[in-house]
Amino acid sequence: MDDIDEKIIRLTQNGIQLKKSPFSDIARELGITEQEIIDRLKKMKEDEVIRRFGASIGHRDVGIVANAMCVWNVPDERTEDVGTIMAGFPEVTHCYERPRAHGWDYNLFTMVHSYTKEDCEEIAARISEATNIKDYKLLYSDREFKKTGVRL
Repeated sequence: MDDIDEKIIRLTQNGIQLKKSPFSDIARELGITEQEIIDRLKKMKEDEVIRRFGASIGHRDVGIVANAMCVWNVPDERTEDVGTIMAGFPEVTHCYERPRAHGWDYNLFTMVHSYTKEDCEEIAARISEATNIKDYKLLYSDREFKKTGVRL
């Protein structure tokens, strides 16, 4: 990675414009062509300097405002199998196991996003049916404080 690669990362890490030539301003600023920016990004990905270069849509910005953390009380001997089933649902964006705590029986957590709380409840009911786990709660987020990736 050279100085130009680092500048490309800095200039693209907060997003690029949605237009026909999204790298034109950056290319002009760096004194290189748009194709060179694209080629450098591809090489950085191949060299694993960056993991991916893709779109990230703010779910709240497109109306997906019902965000539920579903907490599940899963028998310890079933967490691996149940977690695999839960993670297989397309509506589940995160699925992970946490240790139980005093007064907190839940050990498996799934995050689902939808347009309404009723949709989240329906998704959780389908997950419950598929896994035969009946002890669960939905915890809804009220607001999002911070959501950013790593920055240079």
